[in-house]
Amino acid sequence: MQNDEFIFLTGATGFVGTQLVQELLRTRPSARLALLIRPGKGQSAEDRANAFVPHAERERVEVVSGDVSQPNCGLEPASYNRLADEITRVIHSAATVRFDHSLDEARRMNVEGTRAVLDLAGRARGLRSFAYVGTAYVAGRRTGLVREDELFVGQGYRNTYEESKAEAEALVRSRMDSLPAIILRPSIIVGDSRTGVTSSFKMMYWPLKIYARRLWRTVPGYPDAVLDIVPVDFVTASVAYLAFEEAALGSAVHLCAGPRGSATIEEVARRAAEYFKGREPRYVDPRIFFAAIRPLLYLTLWGRKRRVLVDGRAYRDYFSMRMQFDTTNAERLLGPAGICPPPVLDYLDRLFHYCVASEWGRKAISAA
Repeated sequence: MQNDEFIFLTGATGFVGTQLVQELLRTRPSARLALLIRPGKGQSAEDRANAFVPHAERERVEVVSGDVSQPNCGLEPASYNRLADEITRVIHSAATVRFDHSLDEARRMNVEGTRAVLDLAGRARGLRSFAYVGTAYVAGRRTGLVREDELFVGQGYRNTYEESKAEAEALVRSRMDSLPAIILRPSIIVGDSRTGVTSSFKMMYWPLKIYARRLWRTVPGYPDAVLDIVPVDFVTASVAYLAFEEAALGSAVHLCAGPRGSATIEEVARRAAEYFKGREPRYVDPRIFFAAIRPLLYLTLWGRKRRVLVDGRAYRDYFSMRMQFDTTNAERLLGPAGICPPPVLDYLDRLFHYCVASEWGRKAISAA
């Protein structure tokens, strides 16, 4: 293992990014990290880094104030040139994950941000790898088995997040002839499989919360729809390993539960009903629900239940997905290292327990 590694990481303040920093510091004890962090409201980049970088490791971590959506990542020329001279690895995980951005705004963050980081990587004289963290949902509205080497096959998209991430991945692919790149595609990322701990209560957590609180139990979707989720500990271990794996270069890798480890909506809902001691959800064909039932409910419901109708629009298509993600490359590359995703049903109760114990993120609790 080379001991002169200098890793440039974007997206360090995000849900995955903070865990990835910890994983890199743990598994690469001689490496240095450069974290590109955008200052927040009333917070410097250094302040934001201090919230998650262990004090004992602080001397190995350089905080660089910048923004991937700005030219040259918002860096001063001297800083930009120095990084290009020194960095050996780039891990680009910064992105907007919102579904409600306009396409132009999503492209500004996800496509142009990726272009800016690719340009920096292209200037790096000693670059050994460029790891791009995308999403399995570049598959959009596809059905059936989605293979890791496929991108554009005529599919449509559910939202601007999926579309802009597909365009960003295409940009990375276009540079693979000149850059030692790898594309990493996680599916829906949830809390730690061992502790249930999460700092993000989006995606699966939102419908789970309204069900647990007895606000709603009608699912506008199909019982056999596939739910492919992966825990954050698996994703960060995979990214930290594959960013250094020479055999992975030039590949796209699904960091997904895959056909053997995913679950159906019905299986997850049944487990939730057992845990929260509620009635099992009822399923309604989503075409009928959104064409006829939802408009009527919107006119008659008020308060929190109407809010559920409004907020739930972002998740409507994820209850009716009938696609699976092939994990051939993932198994080939990660298997020798003993890294594999646990089956979804094996750790669901730990996720549920953390949701309740933390009051859905409102209360800080120990990970132990």
